[in-house]
Amino acid sequence: MVNPGKAPTVVFSAGESSGDRHAAHMFDDMRKLQPAIRGLGMGGAAMRAAGIDIRFDSSGIGVIGLVEILKHYGEIRQALRMMKALVEHEKPDLLVCVDYKEFNLKLAQFAKRRGVKVLFYVSPQVWAWRSGRVKTYGQAIDMMAVIFPFETVYYQAENVPVRYVGHPSVDKVQPMRTRTDDMMLFGLTDDAPVVGLLPGSRSNEIKRMLPVMLDAVQQLAQKHPDCQFLLPQADSIDDLALADYLAACKVAIKVIKQQTYDAIQCCDAIMTTSGTASLEIALLGVPMVIAYRLSPLTYWLGKQLVKIPFIGLPNIIAGRRVVTELIQHDANADNLATEIERLLFDQNIRATAIAELQRVKSLMGEGGGSHNMALLALEMLETAPR
Repeated sequence: MVNPGKAPTVVFSAGESSGDRHAAHMFDDMRKLQPAIRGLGMGGAAMRAAGIDIRFDSSGIGVIGLVEILKHYGEIRQALRMMKALVEHEKPDLLVCVDYKEFNLKLAQFAKRRGVKVLFYVSPQVWAWRSGRVKTYGQAIDMMAVIFPFETVYYQAENVPVRYVGHPSVDKVQPMRTRTDDMMLFGLTDDAPVVGLLPGSRSNEIKRMLPVMLDAVQQLAQKHPDCQFLLPQADSIDDLALADYLAACKVAIKVIKQQTYDAIQCCDAIMTTSGTASLEIALLGVPMVIAYRLSPLTYWLGKQLVKIPFIGLPNIIAGRRVVTELIQHDANADNLATEIERLLFDQNIRATAIAELQRVKSLMGEGGGSHNMALLALEMLETAPR
């Protein structure tokens, strides 16, 4: 429990772009309710802008896949050492672990041994693989905050404290302007289709997926010269990571920074990687195709371990394929260009895609995720550890 008269200290640990945004929105809402609260930890630009004291910038360690993690192992291990030292030194009133599953499990276990309360935000996908991990997480945390309603049953079955808080994207995926204003601002015309490229928020995703997407762009531009192309640049990706690829592309691509939702709403169809981006596109109702490539070893391991037939969140939430997924060898320029053409020019396919995305949005509920998380964290500050 927080000492009376002492401003509570909360350490946040977010290792990826989506977690950085979730933590930032949560902290914003916490400070509205308790302005004196102090936040520090590991994260990125969004958390820093929200007023969290960033002690380790996580932009370089947001990787996925066994091979990719091994390549960055030294930096990830350094981050874990630093975060453990921060918990040890600061003795925070609460540790909030946001996604970044294996890293944050180790940090939570360390904090728990030192009597620090742990709130885990965004459940590991135990419904997709390794459901036995529920007990392991349960021993390391005081509360699991889940963002999908169907996730609670897995924790309740093992008597792990769990709270459904709602998905933060439901509230936060809001453009700043109207589509008409954005079209003018970005120099787009209404009489030609707009195609979006979301190649990911991690550097290894950019390396694998952006060249493929740009090849598809060149195919589309050759067949449909009036097509317009947008690339909303993730905050975690710097200009240099994109520069060489864009310079080699013969088609003009408008790069939009820090206005992702405004850029998405201008698009008639989007090619995207999987993850939070696909869900945000669904919430904005824009037809899409999901494409993803992993290292051969990571892909092989995933095929052995993952128990569900989809990787895209819109499909997982809908319980069936509502968005085409192009995985590994299928994620090539020919297939991408073909799927985008279908979404742009086949009116039956387009109408069905839009209707299915509306259904996904309705299944996501009313939102309130960040505010509910803020309330839960403040509630935990007033209770003793488990």
